[in-house]
Amino acid sequence: MREADIRAFLTELYATGQRNDAQEQERGKKMLNLEPETARFLNIFIRSSRRTHLLEIGTSNGYSTIWLAWAASVTGGRVISIDRDAHKQTLADANLRRVGLREIVELVYGDAAEIIAGLPGPFDCIFFDADRSSAPVQLALLMPKLTADVFILADNVLSHPNEIAAYLKALEALPHFDRVIIPTGKGLSVAYRSAAS
Repeated sequence: MREADIRAFLTELYATGQRNDAQEQERGKKMLNLEPETARFLNIFIRSSRRTHLLEIGTSNGYSTIWLAWAASVTGGRVISIDRDAHKQTLADANLRRVGLREIVELVYGDAAEIIAGLPGPFDCIFFDADRSSAPVQLALLMPKLTADVFILADNVLSHPNEIAAYLKALEALPHFDRVIIPTGKGLSVAYRSAAS
């Protein structure tokens, strides 16, 4: 699919998610898609830093997953995306197929902590965008599965400060990581460890 067509589809998919979330009362049925400016930043970031082994925690309908996979298609990489909602993963599967990026993504259904425990890695980029309360446990499980040169990213740092506080505290305790919070969208935490650390 042409770049312009992918962008048009992503704009449509985000708008569909917004309409869904405006009428849904139940949080579990909301798509809660990544803000477009954060998604664009991640796409640029992954391409420019040449990330190739990406793990996304929180697939939803695949909006952010498409942005990640699109970047991975440029770097020659792959994405593993985990979600515990089977219906949303079905939507993500269809949406990834629509833009021709399904073969780059491994969609995994189930509890993220349980799945992470069984993943071999190594990963050079992690993106947390799901249940913030369980993120510290997931982070601990991921530590032995990271490359020496790695980025760890998390959304909703400014929009949900109390919920993500334990994750940020766990991140601060990690040695050799530089950290910054970027005030784009709902707030993006970026942590980086270089191979030279």
